[in-house]
This record gives sequence, C-alpha cells and structure tokens, in this order.
Amino acid sequence: MVKEININGRKIGLNYPPYIIAEMSANHNGSIERALETIKEASECGVDAIKMQTYTADTMTINCDNEEFLIKGGLWDGFKLYDLYKLAETPYEWHQKLFSYANELGVTLFSTPFDETAVDLLEELNTPAYKVASFELVDIPLIKYIASKQKPVIISTGMSSEKEINEALDAMRQENNDQIILLHCISSYPAPVEKSNLNLIKSISRNFNVISGLSDHTLGTTISVAATAIGASVIEKHFTIDSSDKGPDSDFSIEPSELRKLCENTYKTWLSLGKEGFDRDIVESQSKSFRRSIYFVKNKKAGEIVTKDDIRRIRPGNGLAPKFERDIIGKILKKDIKVGDPTSWDVFI
Repeated sequence: MVKEININGRKIGLNYPPYIIAEMSANHNGSIERALETIKEASECGVDAIKMQTYTADTMTINCDNEEFLIKGGLWDGFKLYDLYKLAETPYEWHQKLFSYANELGVTLFSTPFDETAVDLLEELNTPAYKVASFELVDIPLIKYIASKQKPVIISTGMSSEKEINEALDAMRQENNDQIILLHCISSYPAPVEKSNLNLIKSISRNFNVISGLSDHTLGTTISVAATAIGASVIEKHFTIDSSDKGPDSDFSIEPSELRKLCENTYKTWLSLGKEGFDRDIVESQSKSFRRSIYFVKNKKAGEIVTKDDIRRIRPGNGLAPKFERDIIGKILKKDIKVGDPTSWDVFI
C-alpha cells in the first residue's frame, strides 16, 4: 500500500493527522466576493485545503427538456439539469483570482474538473491535486486525462461497484499514476447517518491498496470524527459561510463554528489512536507508583517469622507485588521492621 501522498508539502496517510478539505462547491451563491470570503473563512478554521468545482452547464449536460433531464425528488426536485448547473457553476474567469487569493493566504486550493477543458484550465493554474466526483468515477477517458497530469488524485466512490472502482484505478495506473486516495461516499444529500457504513473505509484501503478517507454528506460533524477513529486519512465536508443564505448545497453544508470543531476534533481523535502494542507511555509512570503492593502493618524484630497478619496488600506500589504474598508468609526477617515499611526480598533471610 502507498503509505503517504504529498499535496503542497502536506503528507497524507495513517501516520499523519487527517487531511481536512472544505468543499465550497456552489456555496459561493453566484458571487465571487462570497467565494473569496469562503476561502478565507475556511483557511481561518484550520483546514488543509479548500476544494471547488470546475465546469459550465454546457460541459456538464445539454439544455434539453426531455423527462430524463429533469430531477425528480430530493433536494433539487423539479430542476432541469442544465438550469441547476447554470445556477451552481463557478465561472472559469473567477479561477485565476481564487487560486491567487488562496496562495496569498497560504492555503491549498484545488478543484474537481468535469471535462478535459476544465483540466486544461486547472493545469494552467498549476493546481496541486485533482478531485474526481462520484458521478464521474465511470468517466474513464476523463480519469485517464486527469491521471496523465501526474498529480495526486482524490476519487469519491459513491454509487460505485467494486468493479467500477477497479476500472477507475486501472485507468489511473495505466498512466503510471499511483497517487490515489479513495473516499468512501454516500451519494445522498443529505446522507442518512444510519446509512454511513463507515467500516467500508477500512475495506477500501485494504482491498484497493490505497489511502482512504470519507466524503461526508451527513449533517453535522459526528460521522467525520467517527471516520477518523477507524482510519480515515482524508475528510471532505461541504462548507458555507452561512447556511441561512440559501444556495444549492447549503442544506447539507457546515458553517464556520462547525468546521473549526471538525478540524479540532478530528485531530484530537487521530492523536488518541496511538499505536498497537502494550508498551506503556511515560505519562503513566506517576500513577504506576500508586499501584497495590505488599507492606508491613506490624512492628517486627529480626529473627521473627512473617505471618499473614503482619502484611497487607495496599497502595502505594513500592513493595513487592501482591502475587508474592504466599511466598513472603513464613519467611524469617534478618532486620527489624516498622509499620509502613514496604516489603523487599533483601529484608528476609
């Protein structure tokens, strides 16, 4: 398995804190000023990266009124695909300013391209990485084109079968690009908590020999923290400055206060995992001195025999271990003993 991947100098893998991505998506609500503010807010919350989406309505679909181009049910019920993407797109002419601003702030910005023209634009902007959306995992020509740029590629796996994931990975590796991160994802908006199936994160890493993580569409941050606890190396979460300013993705996006908690709590969770094995940390050394051990509870003279009533198993832990109680009973003292003296082998004949 690839043990680590580097994006803009930040190492990603099980040996490093989770890589937190704030997904801006359509939460700019059609305003470049809001897009810039979103980047700034996310950066101040402590994320590792902000992700946007690079497409136009015309590169996503066609302007067609046929029934199959209409969304039925869910968050975007009644929208025609073309109209939804027109509403949500991040104009190409914004990209240079957004990338430059992120660079000024010292935070990573990259994007999800939805066709080859978007990849070309992002290459001109020297994007440090790419994201492939769940819906595009089956677009093998696009994945091969992205992979050919020899940058890290993060792929969401929502809706995908094991066969489809393998086909996407094969396409990447045919381009000699093994810088792959797979994100477990439930493509429902918002996703029900009880359908999260976080155990799949470990299966993805093991079965596909890649670094794995979570693209989280549930409400709140609990599931992202739980995912970190079972080994997610990347957490992606939709982010908005203010969800009351309704936009296409606002209903399943978190606000700044939640994003700060996400960054803090996933880091603490990762810190708490530690490593396997039974070596005890030095932090426990002081407590260890207050374990139970065997002490003398009566004054005794040299030459006397120790009886059960002369000793007790008590705290602190400076005497012999409790398991030696029977070995001590019946032994002869070679020196005087006072109440409160710890037992030790050198006081016996």
